[in-house]
Amino acid sequence: MRAMLLVIASSIGSLGWGGVLPYQYAYAADTRDWGALVAAGAASLFSVGALLAAPVAGRLSDRFPPVRVAVTAQLIGAAGAASLILANDPGSFLAGMFVFGLGLSAAAPAKQVLALQWSSSDDRRKVFAYKFTGESLGMAAGAFIAGHLVDLDRPDGLHVGFLMAAAGFIVSSAIIALAGRGAPVPAPDFAGDATGSIRAVEDRRRGIFRLIFATPALRWTAVVTITLALGFYAQFESGLPAYGITVLDIDPTAIGTAAAVNCLVIVAIQVAMVRLTAKRSAPALLMAVGSIWVVAWLGLSAAQFAPGVAAAIFITTYGVFAVGETIYSPVLNPLTASLAPRGRVGQTLGAMAALQTAFTAAGPLVAGVLLGAGLVDGFLLMHLGVSMVAVFAAWRVHRALGATARTSASATEPPQTRPIPVAG
Repeated sequence: MRAMLLVIASSIGSLGWGGVLPYQYAYAADTRDWGALVAAGAASLFSVGALLAAPVAGRLSDRFPPVRVAVTAQLIGAAGAASLILANDPGSFLAGMFVFGLGLSAAAPAKQVLALQWSSSDDRRKVFAYKFTGESLGMAAGAFIAGHLVDLDRPDGLHVGFLMAAAGFIVSSAIIALAGRGAPVPAPDFAGDATGSIRAVEDRRRGIFRLIFATPALRWTAVVTITLALGFYAQFESGLPAYGITVLDIDPTAIGTAAAVNCLVIVAIQVAMVRLTAKRSAPALLMAVGSIWVVAWLGLSAAQFAPGVAAAIFITTYGVFAVGETIYSPVLNPLTASLAPRGRVGQTLGAMAALQTAFTAAGPLVAGVLLGAGLVDGFLLMHLGVSMVAVFAAWRVHRALGATARTSASATEPPQTRPIPVAG
């Protein structure tokens, strides 16, 4: 019951993302006439707030009840979103976007820890899958509602989006607080299964990033996280639409159709995909995701040579990416948690989220430079190569976990003793 309430809360908390972010650039640059620099700076500060918040929130989730951390973070995000209604100059708008991003991302590691605490090992992937699907639906619903209510010709035309974001955070916080009432505060050892990679590494004086990159399984999991983010999420909102419009010459409405197809595929097959992959190892599934990314980028590359069906290929590719997302979302965070040092699950999840955010934020810049310079082949080859690296990194995670399992097995075997020869 608590897990389902968390899924509902996560969905409602995502309304603001869909209700604000797709429209804030045009609102700041054109509606308020603050210019492209302020609009781009707002998006960058949103990402900076997210980048700073995730590791700190992860550490707090290990030291304090994660319910309290999630609720506090979302209320901070609500304050940031609401302050945007009163922002009448670029400085206050930039500050509000920073706080909005900080609150949104600070809640993420805490909610991931709650998903781990409020689920059993048997249904953990299912809980993460439902959580991801709920967040996708929340974002889509926010964008859909705001699309019918936002009026970018008026200075107060995006206030409905800001109010939606603030209200979503407040309602989500109330649901999480309600779900957490009376709940025991467990101290689960998520690294206690057969894949536990660094149970012996518990030196709290070492920084979490040093621990991650000093441990083979976690190090390669970090590479998987970064490369899969670069291979799709970093280009979802800017690079891929820019490629579609400027290179494939497709109608802008096809971009919206592609995003809708992505969401619909996730909703349609997520539950079935969890059942199909329930018995598969996490590294093998992540290798499959990387392979799907490779196929998708090959399709996007081929689209420029078939202008008659380029729009259809582009839209279909978003659906192909969605298939990979339905595998990726239930697997990656539980795998990361299982590899985390004892007592540092929140920090590890937060650090991984920070890495993903940092590289996702860099994606639009890379796309802008390459596509702006006319280096279309470089743009495509880079993402094809990144997706191949993701496959290789997932294979290395598999190898690292196998080596750890063999080491653990040999350590638990009784020593072999030679028979003492008896003199005849």
